[in-house]
Amino acid sequence: MAERNKGVRFVSSSTKVPLSRSLSPPPLPLFPSNLLFARQNLSSALQTAKHNLHRLITSFAQDIRRRQQPGLLRLGAFLSLSQAAEANPPRHAHSRDRDEERVLISEVLIRDKDGEEMERKDLEAEAAAALKACRPNSALTVREVQEDVHRIINSGYFCSCMPVAVDTRDGIRLIFQVEPNQEFQGLICEGANVLPSKFLEDAFRDGYGKVVNIRRLDEVINSINGWYTERGLFGLVSDVEILSGGILKLKVSEAEVNNITLRFLDRRTGEPTTGKTRPETILQQLTTKKGQVYSLLQGRRDVETILTMGIMEDVSIIPQPAGDTGKVDLVMNLVERVSGGFSAGGGISSGITNGPLSGLIGSFAYSHRNVFGRNQKLNLSVERGQIDSIFRINYTDPWIEGDDKRTSRSIMIQNSRTPGTIVHGNPQGDHGSVTIGRVTAGIEYSRPIRPKWSGTMGIIFQHAGARDDRGNPIIKDVHSCPLTASGNAYDDTLILKGEGVYTGLGDQGSPMFVINMEQGLPVLPEWLCFNRVSARARKGVGIGPAHVVLSLLGGHVLGNFSPHEAFTIGGTNSVRGYEEGAVGSGRSYVVGSGEVSFPMYGPVEGALFADYGSDLGSGPTVPGDPAGARGKPGSGYGYGAGVRVYSPLGPLRLEYAFNDHGAGRFHFGVGHRN
Repeated sequence: MAERNKGVRFVSSSTKVPLSRSLSPPPLPLFPSNLLFARQNLSSALQTAKHNLHRLITSFAQDIRRRQQPGLLRLGAFLSLSQAAEANPPRHAHSRDRDEERVLISEVLIRDKDGEEMERKDLEAEAAAALKACRPNSALTVREVQEDVHRIINSGYFCSCMPVAVDTRDGIRLIFQVEPNQEFQGLICEGANVLPSKFLEDAFRDGYGKVVNIRRLDEVINSINGWYTERGLFGLVSDVEILSGGILKLKVSEAEVNNITLRFLDRRTGEPTTGKTRPETILQQLTTKKGQVYSLLQGRRDVETILTMGIMEDVSIIPQPAGDTGKVDLVMNLVERVSGGFSAGGGISSGITNGPLSGLIGSFAYSHRNVFGRNQKLNLSVERGQIDSIFRINYTDPWIEGDDKRTSRSIMIQNSRTPGTIVHGNPQGDHGSVTIGRVTAGIEYSRPIRPKWSGTMGIIFQHAGARDDRGNPIIKDVHSCPLTASGNAYDDTLILKGEGVYTGLGDQGSPMFVINMEQGLPVLPEWLCFNRVSARARKGVGIGPAHVVLSLLGGHVLGNFSPHEAFTIGGTNSVRGYEEGAVGSGRSYVVGSGEVSFPMYGPVEGALFADYGSDLGSGPTVPGDPAGARGKPGSGYGYGAGVRVYSPLGPLRLEYAFNDHGAGRFHFGVGHRN
């Protein structure tokens, strides 16, 4: 700040100014958008200007006509700056305009309020420049004098203007006696609790030590009101006054949230009803709190947050004035969804390679999305296919009560049977097909870490082993490769899990990064001990109508782990052109993919792609080397084309790819690639 501005005082106060009573709920603003800034308060004289102006001008006209006595004839007014006075001049003055007598003015002067020459020649020039009709040697009507008085006041530099007529030997001398506004020496701002003090300092800094210009002040006030509008905040300048000593006093009205009321509506009739959801479950999701200045933008985000909970069909917020307190009450209307129900569906197993329809899976599930009215989720599902079968119970609390970090908790119990062909090949020999049975139970905690980042920690127990097609436990496959790491029929593992996820905007083209770590804890001697780290990343770039997506996956395992837990390479979500797991099964792996998609017709897109994957030479380090026994190459690439159809189930993908051996293969998938 310049040296001359060091004396500026910027003071913030917590005084609350009552709001206008003319409040109305959105979509109309809470406050009148074109507030008549209380400029009448700029001086006490401004309060009586409107009436004095017409009376004195009428008297001036009568005295000029009579010309009964020479000397000093006074015409004075302290002109009101209210927009009503400017827009509505006295009607009878207009009606008499045609009949008014014109008076010859020989001289026009600008003087101070005492009739003396002005010390500030720049202000004298401003007043003179405002005159349009009043010129020397011109014949004027009373109305023309009145309009020039308005013009001087509207220049913004003067709080009063009194026209004085002097009858001289050479004719009528018209003198405009003006009183400038005070020089700005400091600022007091009351009620601005969220408006940054630096914003005020920057807005008023250039005016320090200068005569207050009402037009410039009007612009500053508009900028302050604009600051609130841009941020969706209910606030504006409600009063302005110049105090003695050149201190400018601003009063800002900010509508704080007084109370938040939840109102549940019947989804059929729209009438108020009793909700099943606990009020605290909704209120803890809101970023809008009591005592905050209400923000429309923040309110919209709160509505979106409640809708993403999945338990509401419709949500709206209606602000209402809280009496004469200057605050606002918020009424949130909520329409609940049906909380529970059954569903059926289907999918495709990625572990079956013999036959186009053999991988189909049917599913049946019951879900309750609002257990105990706390937005807690209960899911029971059964999936059944030719080989696959999964029974799962999952209970999720999206926000643990009392936690301020938005931590969620998920408890899971699962019994599954999945094909082992990805690692151990197609059915051969006396054992037939190999299936992997797992009984899993665990608990996980997740929470947002920072914007676009979330983290998960959990502990999971797994009891897993292999069975033949008759359901009997087996510990070796047809190539005498072990099917468990412990040598027993089952491997038991207690896993400590950690995961970090960056989701970007959450769509297919936005950046994504996931890193996962699993640590086997050997609590008992026979339990497996290993460390498994994996990561995947994706990045999309738009090039005209086309969209390019690059992805990279990789991982590594240290320690003793079950062979069926090896990283598999090849298939629909890996290297296309190969069967599932046909490239390799390794302790380490990397898979890279590039894909160009382009619109074709409506929901249909075309795609060109190329994939490459490798086990980085780690296939022989997997217990039993199942990849080597089956002649898997350990690395390979594929390329091809396909179509995408966007459906209510998600993207449906049909692709045809060639591998590096020249063999072609169709691939069908549901959803985006991992």
